[in-house]
Amino acid sequence: MCCLDDDCCCAGCYDSFCDRCCPCVSHDARETIFGCCVCLLLLGAVALLAVLLAAYGFIRRPEVAVEAASLTRFALLTSPATALAYNLSLTLTVRNRNWAMSVKNTRPLEAGYSFDGQRFDRVALAGEGDAHPAGATRVYHLDSGAAGAYVALGNAGVAEFGRENATGLFEVEVALAGEVRYQAHFTKCKLAATCPLKLQLAPPGTPAVVFQKVKASSPSPTRTANWLLIC
Repeated sequence: MCCLDDDCCCAGCYDSFCDRCCPCVSHDARETIFGCCVCLLLLGAVALLAVLLAAYGFIRRPEVAVEAASLTRFALLTSPATALAYNLSLTLTVRNRNWAMSVKNTRPLEAGYSFDGQRFDRVALAGEGDAHPAGATRVYHLDSGAAGAYVALGNAGVAEFGRENATGLFEVEVALAGEVRYQAHFTKCKLAATCPLKLQLAPPGTPAVVFQKVKASSPSPTRTANWLLIC
């Protein structure tokens, strides 16, 4: 029934009869308010969907860099088999550039060392199941060495070693390899990053050699490092 006074109207009479006797909240005003609320809800849902899509829909590959490196020994042994005696120290960083997604290793993460295209050693960085939080940077300090790491250089590789040994500047490639799964994704991604380094041999007791940081990047013939992400 219709409201008898304004107090009643403003207390909550919203039927069609009150539209005529209640000037405080008209039918059109109620429709407008309802429409605005629906629009705000829709805009909020769209904004939430956009944020979730930006956070979990697109994968940003990790950023890998060799921050520091020093080579204090690098000698070629030819008997009884071709091998390298070396001491190499590295500071390797891996940054998860996704601001919402964490990363979990589905296989161990390893770094391999190569000379003249031939791998002569590899080092474990992280085990299977290791998690990398969103936006975090992991720092790995690697001190590796061997009295005789086997390497199949061949005649061309031995000749290349001789040329580089004459200058004391060796080209050693560090390759990162692993497999990961990103949060909210079911597929696994293979990771492969290569960082070619030019290292000046600095035996113990000699002045330290300044090292320039090397980053991994998208494959390009002009880049100093390559990245590969396959999901």
